[in-house]
Amino acid sequence: MLRLGLMIYDWIGWRKILPGTRELDLVTDAAGVPLKTRFHHAFEYSDCFADDARLVVVTAVDAAERGAVIRTRTRCVRADRNDVWRLVLNARGQRDVITARILVNATGAWSEIFAESALRIAPQRRLRLDKGSHIVVRRLFDHDRAYILQAADRRVVFAIPFEGDYTLIGTTDRAFAGDPSVVLPTGEEIDYLCSVANEYFRTEIGAADVVWTFSGVRSLYDDGARKPQDIGRDYALRLDERFGEAPLLTVYGGKITTYRQLAEDALARLAHFFPRSRPWTEHSPLPGGDFVYDGIDTLLERTQRTWRFLTADHARRLVRAYGTRVERLLGKATGLDDLGMRFGADLTAAEVRYLMTTEWAQTADDVLWRRTKLGLRFSPAQTAMLERFMAAAPPARTAIS
Repeated sequence: MLRLGLMIYDWIGWRKILPGTRELDLVTDAAGVPLKTRFHHAFEYSDCFADDARLVVVTAVDAAERGAVIRTRTRCVRADRNDVWRLVLNARGQRDVITARILVNATGAWSEIFAESALRIAPQRRLRLDKGSHIVVRRLFDHDRAYILQAADRRVVFAIPFEGDYTLIGTTDRAFAGDPSVVLPTGEEIDYLCSVANEYFRTEIGAADVVWTFSGVRSLYDDGARKPQDIGRDYALRLDERFGEAPLLTVYGGKITTYRQLAEDALARLAHFFPRSRPWTEHSPLPGGDFVYDGIDTLLERTQRTWRFLTADHARRLVRAYGTRVERLLGKATGLDDLGMRFGADLTAAEVRYLMTTEWAQTADDVLWRRTKLGLRFSPAQTAMLERFMAAAPPARTAIS
């Protein structure tokens, strides 16, 4: 079954960019070193990876640079429908009212909550919410490959190299009910992920070895599957048009790897309102991604050649996070002192200011966890110093137009 699946995978991917699949002898291959000795054989395939938090923020930057207004930390508390939508917004206690010709409910796990509370629409019950939890531990292996581990319950768990010194293990699949903004891993989930890793790796881990955890809620379009892991990750679009009233488009489901296709499909459904719109994302890189797919090493070499004071690890982190926009962050700096205060790890004032003015960062958590993962390397004292710096900094813009 695995061989057949990987053959189909190779055929679909055409092996144009990624290497083809292959079988591994774990007795002789480096991938077998961290595993228990009873494992002798494996299959290997290649895939792409992304930092989901950075993908979200650079997509917002891209939209802003194309004319969108981005309002972070703003809740739409009411939407009244007439010939246009009248939206009441709340941004940390400040009320604002705007109008819109069309409203797209693309709030993910909140879509039905938003429909009931703000739109005052009867529950549709088209979503199933699925909670996924992850743990991060000190690295369990030295190479840069990831593992897919099959658990006793037939689920699969990933063990992925993470931020150099760590291993990310996840995820769980559990039905979820409640507010998606308040979701944390349970002790049972942490024990489950540790136990799956312990079935395979020589290094035993437990809850005490976990240095960070996080959870998220997937919004799955309910296709009738019994188990969350069996539900498809496809999306559905529902357009509500009424004579004399502004239209409402609701997005159900979807996943990160198809978000641009989803957006284009959404605009296609609204094409009679926006007749000039044409698909354009296929050949349009996100901000900082304007280099060839295998050009990251070339960009890294150029960065180190231009800013010679950067260590190899510092340059690599900046290039991975910002791509070609590392030039905007580093500017004309000729030494590390030109980047200003150093807070911890390799975070400098120049990077913090860039994140505040360009990527809407307002708090230390925004910087340390949502724009970078440097929180793994920060002490409480360093975090407090960053918080004081950001509090004293001039107000950052909350929209780009």
